[in-house]
Amino acid sequence: QVQLVESGGGLVQAGGSLRLSCAASGRTFITYAVGWFRQAPGKEREFVAAINWNRVKTQYADSVKGRFAISRDDDKDMYYLQMNRLEPEDTAVYYCALDPGIAVGTEPRMYDFWGQGTQVTVSS
Repeated sequence: QVQLVESGGGLVQAGGSLRLSCAASGRTFITYAVGWFRQAPGKEREFVAAINWNRVKTQYADSVKGRFAISRDDDKDMYYLQMNRLEPEDTAVYYCALDPGIAVGTEPRMYDFWGQGTQVTVSS
């Protein structure tokens, strides 16, 4: 059974940092792209960052470019989102997801597997 479990969320002041982790289990995902998405209350789920299977290509939403960094450790089946200089607008539930495609996808519909999410709250 495929399972993705996010962790590392919490409450942080504006300007602070958090590192989200996502643990995958149930099968191997070394050929999958990894994405992070977020959803704030009353808003649609939006793309944050993605990395392709061989870590050659990454993509970021404009709103997080230069502040967030996505990475993956396939030896450990772990995926990460380093978030720096956090802003109140970053407050949301953050989800990791896996896309079997070779491209770096920004649309949620491209992703087959999802975690349950971890809450990130940034206070001003």
